[in-house]
Amino acid sequence: MTRILVISDIHANLTALEAVLADGGNVDETWCLGDIVGYGPDPNECVQRIRSLPKLTCLMGNHDTAAAGSLALAAFNHDARRSLVWHKETLSDESLTFLTGLPREVVVCGEVSLAHGSPRDPIWEYVMNTLTARLNLGFFSTPWCFVGHSHMQVVFQHRAMRDSVDIVVPAAGESYELTERAILNPGSVGQPRDRDPRAAYALFYPETKVWEPRRVEYDIPAVQKRILEAGLPPRHAERLAGGW
Repeated sequence: MTRILVISDIHANLTALEAVLADGGNVDETWCLGDIVGYGPDPNECVQRIRSLPKLTCLMGNHDTAAAGSLALAAFNHDARRSLVWHKETLSDESLTFLTGLPREVVVCGEVSLAHGSPRDPIWEYVMNTLTARLNLGFFSTPWCFVGHSHMQVVFQHRAMRDSVDIVVPAAGESYELTERAILNPGSVGQPRDRDPRAAYALFYPETKVWEPRRVEYDIPAVQKRILEAGLPPRHAERLAGGW
Protein backbone atom coordinates (compact mmCIF):
# COMPACT_ATOMS: atom_id res chain seq x y z
CA MET A 1 0.00 0.00 0.00
CA THR A 2 1.36 3.39 -1.00
CA ARG A 3 2.36 5.57 1.94
CA ILE A 4 2.93 9.30 1.34
CA LEU A 5 4.52 11.69 3.82
CA VAL A 6 2.86 15.12 3.77
CA ILE A 7 4.82 17.94 5.40
CA SER A 8 4.70 21.72 5.39
CA ASP A 9 6.16 24.80 7.04
CA ILE A 10 9.48 23.37 8.19
CA HIS A 11 10.73 26.91 8.74
CA ALA A 12 14.42 26.11 9.02
CA ASN A 13 13.94 23.82 12.03
CA LEU A 14 16.16 20.86 11.25
CA THR A 15 15.63 19.17 14.63
CA ALA A 16 11.86 19.05 14.10
CA LEU A 17 12.29 17.90 10.50
CA GLU A 18 14.55 15.01 11.47
CA ALA A 19 12.09 13.97 14.18
CA VAL A 20 9.25 13.91 11.64
CA LEU A 21 11.26 11.93 9.09
CA ALA A 22 12.24 9.37 11.73
CA ASP A 23 8.70 9.08 13.09
CA GLY A 24 7.16 8.80 9.63
CA GLY A 25 9.40 5.88 8.76
CA ASN A 26 9.61 4.38 5.30
CA VAL A 27 7.40 6.13 2.76
CA ASP A 28 6.93 5.84 -0.98
CA GLU A 29 6.77 9.58 -1.65
CA THR A 30 7.10 12.91 0.17
CA TRP A 31 4.90 15.90 -0.58
CA CYS A 32 6.28 19.13 0.88
CA LEU A 33 3.82 22.03 0.78
CA GLY A 34 6.38 24.81 1.13
CA ASP A 35 8.07 27.21 3.53
CA ILE A 36 11.25 25.26 4.04
CA VAL A 37 12.89 28.47 5.29
CA GLY A 38 11.92 31.45 7.45
CA TYR A 39 11.98 31.93 11.25
CA GLY A 40 14.38 29.14 12.21
CA PRO A 41 18.16 28.70 12.51
CA ASP A 42 18.84 25.95 9.93
CA PRO A 43 17.87 27.13 6.43
CA ASN A 44 20.64 25.49 4.41
CA GLU A 45 20.47 22.27 6.38
CA CYS A 46 16.71 22.00 5.87
CA VAL A 47 16.94 22.72 2.14
CA GLN A 48 19.65 20.08 1.79
CA ARG A 49 17.64 17.52 3.78
CA ILE A 50 14.44 18.13 1.85
CA ARG A 51 16.05 18.01 -1.57
CA SER A 52 17.75 14.72 -0.68
CA LEU A 53 14.44 12.94 -0.14
CA PRO A 54 13.55 10.40 -2.86
CA LYS A 55 10.36 10.82 -4.90
CA LEU A 56 9.89 14.37 -3.64
CA THR A 57 7.21 16.80 -4.76
CA CYS A 58 7.93 20.20 -3.22
CA LEU A 59 6.15 23.54 -3.56
CA MET A 60 7.28 27.10 -2.92
CA GLY A 61 5.90 28.88 0.15
CA ASN A 62 5.69 32.60 0.83
CA HIS A 63 8.85 32.61 2.98
CA ASP A 64 10.69 30.62 0.31
CA THR A 65 9.52 33.17 -2.28
CA ALA A 66 10.75 36.09 -0.19
CA ALA A 67 14.09 34.47 0.59
CA ALA A 68 14.60 33.85 -3.12
CA GLY A 69 13.96 37.55 -3.78
CA SER A 70 10.59 37.28 -5.54
CA LEU A 71 8.38 38.74 -2.80
CA ALA A 72 8.83 42.07 -1.03
CA LEU A 73 9.84 41.79 2.61
CA ALA A 74 7.40 44.61 3.38
CA ALA A 75 4.63 42.00 3.13
CA PHE A 76 5.86 40.44 6.40
CA ASN A 77 5.73 41.60 10.01
CA HIS A 78 8.81 43.06 11.68
CA ASP A 79 10.14 39.85 13.24
CA ALA A 80 9.53 37.81 10.10
CA ARG A 81 11.38 40.45 8.05
CA ARG A 82 14.36 40.31 10.41
CA SER A 83 14.47 36.55 10.03
CA LEU A 84 14.17 36.70 6.24
CA VAL A 85 17.00 39.24 5.97
CA TRP A 86 19.23 36.82 7.90
CA HIS A 87 18.07 33.91 5.75
CA LYS A 88 18.78 35.78 2.51
CA GLU A 89 22.30 36.47 3.77
CA THR A 90 22.81 32.91 5.06
CA LEU A 91 21.39 30.78 2.26
CA SER A 92 23.96 29.32 -0.11
CA ASP A 93 23.74 29.77 -3.86
CA GLU A 94 22.84 26.10 -4.12
CA SER A 95 19.97 26.50 -1.65
CA LEU A 96 18.69 29.61 -3.40
CA THR A 97 18.77 27.85 -6.75
CA PHE A 98 16.67 25.03 -5.33
CA LEU A 99 14.13 27.40 -3.78
CA THR A 100 13.88 29.52 -6.92
CA GLY A 101 13.06 26.45 -9.00
CA LEU A 102 10.11 25.33 -6.87
CA PRO A 103 6.62 25.62 -8.40
CA ARG A 104 4.43 28.50 -7.22
CA GLU A 105 1.21 27.17 -8.70
CA VAL A 106 -1.11 24.33 -7.68
CA VAL A 107 0.39 20.90 -8.38
CA VAL A 108 -1.91 17.93 -8.98
CA CYS A 109 -0.83 14.47 -7.82
CA GLY A 110 -3.46 11.89 -8.69
CA GLU A 111 -6.65 12.74 -6.81
CA VAL A 112 -5.03 15.49 -4.75
CA SER A 113 -4.26 19.13 -5.50
CA LEU A 114 -1.32 20.59 -3.58
CA ALA A 115 -0.89 24.26 -2.64
CA HIS A 116 1.03 26.15 -0.01
CA GLY A 117 -1.62 28.74 0.83
CA SER A 118 -4.82 27.89 -1.00
CA PRO A 119 -5.84 26.69 -4.46
CA ARG A 120 -7.18 30.20 -5.16
CA ASP A 121 -3.92 31.90 -4.13
CA PRO A 122 -1.21 29.22 -3.80
CA ILE A 123 1.43 31.46 -2.21
CA TRP A 124 -0.37 33.81 0.14
CA GLU A 125 -4.00 33.08 1.09
CA TYR A 126 -4.67 31.41 4.45
CA VAL A 127 -7.42 28.80 4.75
CA MET A 128 -8.39 29.30 8.39
CA ASN A 129 -12.19 29.31 8.43
CA THR A 130 -15.11 27.58 6.77
CA LEU A 131 -16.02 30.55 4.56
CA THR A 132 -12.57 30.69 2.96
CA ALA A 133 -12.56 26.92 2.58
CA ARG A 134 -16.00 26.95 0.95
CA LEU A 135 -14.95 29.66 -1.52
CA ASN A 136 -11.82 27.69 -2.44
CA LEU A 137 -13.72 24.53 -3.40
CA GLY A 138 -14.29 26.01 -6.84
CA PHE A 139 -10.58 26.47 -7.46
CA PHE A 140 -9.56 22.81 -7.59
CA SER A 141 -11.13 19.94 -9.49
CA THR A 142 -9.70 16.97 -7.58
CA PRO A 143 -11.54 15.38 -4.65
CA TRP A 144 -9.05 16.73 -2.12
CA CYS A 145 -6.62 19.60 -1.67
CA PHE A 146 -3.70 19.61 0.77
CA VAL A 147 -2.49 23.02 1.98
CA GLY A 148 -0.10 24.44 4.56
CA HIS A 149 0.62 28.07 5.53
CA SER A 150 -1.65 28.39 8.59
CA HIS A 151 0.48 26.07 10.78
CA MET A 152 -2.72 24.40 12.01
CA GLN A 153 -3.43 20.67 11.70
CA VAL A 154 -7.04 20.67 10.51
CA VAL A 155 -9.56 19.31 7.99
CA PHE A 156 -12.13 21.51 6.25
CA GLN A 157 -14.73 18.93 5.32
CA HIS A 158 -17.31 19.65 2.62
CA ARG A 159 -20.78 18.22 3.25
CA ALA A 160 -22.42 17.90 -0.17
CA MET A 161 -25.96 17.23 1.11
CA ARG A 162 -26.17 20.69 2.67
CA ASP A 163 -23.35 22.28 0.63
CA SER A 164 -21.50 23.49 3.69
CA VAL A 165 -18.06 23.04 5.25
CA ASP A 166 -17.28 21.75 8.74
CA ILE A 167 -14.03 22.08 10.68
CA VAL A 168 -12.74 18.69 11.82
CA VAL A 169 -9.64 18.17 13.98
CA PRO A 170 -8.84 14.44 14.06
CA ALA A 171 -6.69 13.32 16.97
CA ALA A 172 -3.04 12.69 16.18
CA GLY A 173 -2.64 9.11 14.99
CA GLU A 174 -6.33 8.77 14.19
CA SER A 175 -7.22 7.53 10.70
CA TYR A 176 -9.57 9.92 8.91
CA GLU A 177 -11.38 8.39 5.95
CA LEU A 178 -11.70 10.67 2.93
CA THR A 179 -15.09 10.40 1.29
CA GLU A 180 -16.43 13.80 0.30
CA ARG A 181 -14.30 16.69 -0.90
CA ALA A 182 -12.07 18.35 1.67
CA ILE A 183 -9.18 20.74 2.20
CA LEU A 184 -6.65 19.25 4.61
CA ASN A 185 -3.65 20.77 6.41
CA PRO A 186 -0.92 18.56 7.92
CA GLY A 187 0.16 21.36 10.27
CA SER A 188 3.64 22.79 10.66
CA VAL A 189 6.79 20.74 11.14
CA GLY A 190 8.91 23.55 12.51
CA GLN A 191 6.57 26.11 14.09
CA PRO A 192 3.10 24.76 15.05
CA ARG A 193 0.49 27.37 15.92
CA ASP A 194 -2.37 25.23 17.21
CA ARG A 195 -1.22 25.20 20.85
CA ASP A 196 0.50 21.84 20.45
CA PRO A 197 4.28 22.36 20.31
CA ARG A 198 4.99 18.93 18.87
CA ALA A 199 6.07 18.81 15.22
CA ALA A 200 3.07 18.15 12.97
CA TYR A 201 2.74 16.19 9.74
CA ALA A 202 0.45 13.65 8.08
CA LEU A 203 0.51 10.36 6.24
CA PHE A 204 -1.72 9.83 3.22
CA TYR A 205 -2.76 6.43 1.88
CA PRO A 206 -4.19 7.00 -1.62
CA GLU A 207 -5.49 3.46 -2.22
CA THR A 208 -7.59 3.40 0.94
CA LYS A 209 -8.21 7.16 0.90
CA VAL A 210 -7.05 7.60 4.48
CA TRP A 211 -5.46 10.70 6.02
CA GLU A 212 -3.53 10.23 9.26
CA PRO A 213 -2.43 13.39 11.08
CA ARG A 214 0.53 12.81 13.38
CA ARG A 215 2.61 14.66 16.02
CA VAL A 216 6.08 13.99 17.36
CA GLU A 217 8.11 15.55 20.15
CA TYR A 218 11.55 17.01 19.46
CA ASP A 219 14.29 18.89 21.35
CA ILE A 220 12.73 22.36 21.47
CA PRO A 221 15.32 23.92 23.85
CA ALA A 222 18.14 23.02 21.44
CA VAL A 223 16.36 24.85 18.60
CA GLN A 224 15.59 27.83 20.81
CA LYS A 225 19.27 28.04 21.73
CA ARG A 226 20.33 28.11 18.07
CA ILE A 227 17.73 30.77 17.24
CA LEU A 228 19.08 33.07 19.96
CA GLU A 229 22.72 32.36 19.09
CA ALA A 230 21.99 33.36 15.49
CA GLY A 231 20.60 36.70 16.66
CA LEU A 232 17.12 35.93 15.34
CA PRO A 233 14.04 37.41 17.07
CA PRO A 234 13.55 35.92 20.56
CA ARG A 235 9.82 35.62 19.86
CA HIS A 236 10.56 32.92 17.31
CA ALA A 237 12.24 30.91 20.04
CA GLU A 238 9.60 31.58 22.71
CA ARG A 239 6.64 30.50 20.60
CA LEU A 240 8.06 27.02 19.91
CA ALA A 241 7.49 25.95 23.51
CA GLY A 242 3.81 26.87 23.49
CA GLY A 243 2.86 26.06 19.94
CA TRP A 244 1.63 29.54 19.20
